[in-house]
Amino acid sequence: MGNTCAVILAAGKGTRMKSKKPKVLAEILFKPMIHYVIDACKGADIDDICVITGFEAEAVESYLESIGNFKIARQLEQKGTGHAVMMAKDFLEKNSGKDVLVICGDTPFINSQTLKDAHKQHKDEGNAITVVTAKLDNPTGYGRIIRNSNGIEKIVEQKDGNEEELKVNEINAGTYWFDVDNLIEALGGLTTNNSQGEYYLTDTIDLTLKKGKKVGGFTAQNSDIILGANSRKDLHALSEKMRLDIIDKHFANGVEIVSAGSVLIAPDAKIGADTTILPNTIIKSGVTIGSGCVIGPNSVVEDSTIGDNVILNATQCYSSKIHSNVNIGPFAHIRPNTEIKSVVHLGAFVETKNSVIGEGTGASHLTYIGDSDVGKNVNFGCGCVTVNYDGVNKHRCVIGDGAFLGCNTNLIAPVTIGEDAYTAAGSTITNDIPAEALGIARARQENKPGFSAKKLAGRNKKV
Repeated sequence: MGNTCAVILAAGKGTRMKSKKPKVLAEILFKPMIHYVIDACKGADIDDICVITGFEAEAVESYLESIGNFKIARQLEQKGTGHAVMMAKDFLEKNSGKDVLVICGDTPFINSQTLKDAHKQHKDEGNAITVVTAKLDNPTGYGRIIRNSNGIEKIVEQKDGNEEELKVNEINAGTYWFDVDNLIEALGGLTTNNSQGEYYLTDTIDLTLKKGKKVGGFTAQNSDIILGANSRKDLHALSEKMRLDIIDKHFANGVEIVSAGSVLIAPDAKIGADTTILPNTIIKSGVTIGSGCVIGPNSVVEDSTIGDNVILNATQCYSSKIHSNVNIGPFAHIRPNTEIKSVVHLGAFVETKNSVIGEGTGASHLTYIGDSDVGKNVNFGCGCVTVNYDGVNKHRCVIGDGAFLGCNTNLIAPVTIGEDAYTAAGSTITNDIPAEALGIARARQENKPGFSAKKLAGRNKKV
């Protein structure tokens, strides 16, 4: 796949989406449609990519900047697909002598293998253009591929086809491989002499054939590559199809999904055999889950690595690492940059952030562990808080192995609790506690005899 580049068409508005966002940024299973197209290009070893932006160009370009390095060309006026590719003229001229893939940015089911196979045929047949095609049981509405003994003769649109042509079930998938120099030449010959008054990219086929050059067609094995979305309903249909395809893959790999209708799993998620996914669980991008886990119900995992035999019960986990044999939840919140080591238990309403929690440590309920380095076998009593923010800066706590924090302990960071040290319940700790010592930081209790009798004097007695 060397000596290649790509032009992705991403200028469309998607009026029927009823959205302020451009269509290519509409998401399917947590990722914009254009990202799937870019992934397919990258998977086919196409690294030099120019994206044609238009409607809400800044939004598309900002997203592209967040995920990689791309060339950008803007189509300020919507004058057709051919016009969109014309905007990449400088990019094409710099890639003279190469092959260029031209593809729409709203085709999330395209895959790298199809792009590779189509390019191989493009080179093997010596084509100036290779059109990616698909065969449909019902091709109504799509441009038909009319072939002859030399390859593709023409593409006939639905409204222009005769009876015989409309019987053809091979359709144009809207993805093309071009010889760059031939494309530049053909773009120069496009006109707007059509009912829409636009420059059609498909007209390059007729112009190329008239030059005596060859146009071929690569038929994709899976017709899903043509699928796109023009409305919210279309988007939902694509999401549901992808969701079920992904679940089927995990079933085949030995994952138990108790209620497939209520589970969402991102395409790149990896899940080990014998893991159970319980209802209303969402597994987003960048997740790896080991074997023998129970995830859910009502859990969210994103950008995290989970070891073997982990339980996440009604837990949200983001950008963190959880080792094996860990039990978390219900109603726990694992915030970014947390590392939880083996045999840890975090119970109800425990929140962590930017912390390392050592092996065997437990916090059963109502605890916040933020910006902390926690050792092994530490016990957090109910209601413990690491007070890590002074209103300007964040500070860290260090809690040694075997420490025991009594209920309602506040650790005012930065502070260090030594190994096997204790804190008395209700203490607010502002100074370090040496190893094996007890830290007590609370006011001494004082009882006021007769206080309530004086306070309530003159009031009516309770019935």
